[in-house]
Amino acid sequence: MTGATSGAGALRRRRRANVPGGRHHSHRVLVTPEEEAVLVRLAEASRVTVPRLLIEAAMSGGGETPTERRDAVAGLYSVRRLLAAVSNNVNQLARHANSGFGFPDEAAATLVAVRRVVVRIDAVVEALSEP
Repeated sequence: MTGATSGAGALRRRRRANVPGGRHHSHRVLVTPEEEAVLVRLAEASRVTVPRLLIEAAMSGGGETPTERRDAVAGLYSVRRLLAAVSNNVNQLARHANSGFGFPDEAAATLVAVRRVVVRIDAVVEALSEP
């Protein structure tokens, strides 16, 4: 996602939200330099802090983390926007063809765009289907 004001951008937050009364317990974890590099890389890839990465991974029970769910929703928002734009183009082409002017030559580009959207939809669905 590129815009922070978009629907998906509003879902993203690097740190965990504050809780009433605060958090009263802390845990210290010592890691090797290699483990630190992996944790930092994973946290940066998810755009969260290392502590948030560790908490979400531990609390997910091996399932989907809140960050992964937000990323999936962001992907679906993106696909929805693409599909709306392509649908608008297809409707314009159909209106033009039905008005007696025939199928425009530019229709081929729209059909290519439809195929690209279908590939994106397949990719998002596949990502959501992964364990």
